[in-house]
Amino acid sequence: MRRPTRPLSERRPARAQISAEQLASLSHEFRTPLNGVIGMARLLEGTPLSAEQRAYVAALHDSGQHLLALVNDVLDFAKLGSGAVELRPAPFGLEGLLRGVAELLSPRAREKGIEIAWAGPAAPVRLHADEGRLRQILLNFAGNAVKFTSQGGVLIGASVPKPGRLRFTVEDTGPGVSAADRDRIFEAFAQADASHADLGGAGLGLAIARRLARAMGGDVGVEAAPSGGAAFWFEADLAALPGAPVESSLAGRRIGVASPNPVIREAARRQIEACGGQAVVTETLSEAVAATRINEVILADAALTEGHGSLRPPSRRATIVLLAPDERDGIDRYRNAGFAGYLIKPLRRVSLAERVLIAAGAQVQAEAPREDERIATAAAPGARILLVEDNPINALLARALLGREGCDVEHAVSGEEALAACDASAFDLILMDMRMPGLNGEETARRLRSNGLETPIVALTANAFEDDRHACLAAGMNDFLVKPLSPDALRAALTRWARPGFTQAPAHAKVG
Repeated sequence: MRRPTRPLSERRPARAQISAEQLASLSHEFRTPLNGVIGMARLLEGTPLSAEQRAYVAALHDSGQHLLALVNDVLDFAKLGSGAVELRPAPFGLEGLLRGVAELLSPRAREKGIEIAWAGPAAPVRLHADEGRLRQILLNFAGNAVKFTSQGGVLIGASVPKPGRLRFTVEDTGPGVSAADRDRIFEAFAQADASHADLGGAGLGLAIARRLARAMGGDVGVEAAPSGGAAFWFEADLAALPGAPVESSLAGRRIGVASPNPVIREAARRQIEACGGQAVVTETLSEAVAATRINEVILADAALTEGHGSLRPPSRRATIVLLAPDERDGIDRYRNAGFAGYLIKPLRRVSLAERVLIAAGAQVQAEAPREDERIATAAAPGARILLVEDNPINALLARALLGREGCDVEHAVSGEEALAACDASAFDLILMDMRMPGLNGEETARRLRSNGLETPIVALTANAFEDDRHACLAAGMNDFLVKPLSPDALRAALTRWARPGFTQAPAHAKVG
């Protein structure tokens, strides 16, 4: 007897509803092997290789990063689509946000031979908003800009178009976005130009940025940049907190800026003007000398030496050289040549003002100027680090990177081993994997804090979702690092948390 045929709608399986917990688990399962691939490629890049081998490793690394970005976008888009966007407003400094995004993407920009820089408004604005979501939008915009820009660079900025209103911009010197594509690219799975499909991307990042922006009561868009590239923007009413008065340390001073790169010139100009000074920007050092007066300070980009021999400071002009972090080996050479100091790119406004005043003789310090931690040969020599990581490949990568920074590493493979290690010894810093069998990272951190341990704890998390990061902080951790570990991000965390002399006496470090 023939069975009656059911309607097609009844024969379709019910669509599975994926919970946030399932997404987190799926995210971890995807990212763990990817972290190993990317991390090992990074270590391999630091070994002696032939030109052919180096090309193969670079392709392996780039492909892994591409796949990881796709996983991040797909899972983040799915999670945002599963419910309302949860915002966690808290006080934070605007300059810290801009600087952090620029410095995080600086190694990637440097690899492409372009520059990345930032500049903020004159007032050192403090906001009450969701810093993590704002960072996610800016990283999306700036990451895309780095990917599509082959020469010149990317400038991350912020301005206050009217009281209570803040506008973020990410300008690049890339190919730009056509007027016909400027709204479409913010739709899910859309891309502006099929000719750039080889650069990767699922077309989800900008859709995520728009969703986050609208959740904060703002909007996003793109227009033509003054350079002819693209200028992505995000604007919203964000609550500003009372802060310090407008910076004016360079008031009445004129500073020359010489760089062949338009992004460096523009960022320096904005930062100088944010400090009350006047900037004279030029493409060559000779033009900067002609445009300034005797005894005025000049900022000279080390890139001016390309193809022209060594860079020499002009006479009767205090000159500060601008260096990339990987050019730190040249600092003594520039000092011996007569330069008045150095600044590391991306430039930091506070450091710029300090160095200019010292070079001009207007600020006398009892001790030498602070060295920029980005050029340190080792970020934490002698620091005792407890690495809590159950995955052997991730542990191998972390130990190798920590060893390069001069750290003494003890390895625990579980939360229980971490508790025992802290009971027996004192550490300057604990790096804690979040997902481990048995006692996970969050539970281990809570146990350590409840037992009175004050040692800084930095989470190692494969999950890039903002609520995962907030969970780290809620458990008593001080910070977090996203896997695969980046040498620059790890160096920054060590500089921030593995302070010399922080280690407590064992009697105070024990847990019950």
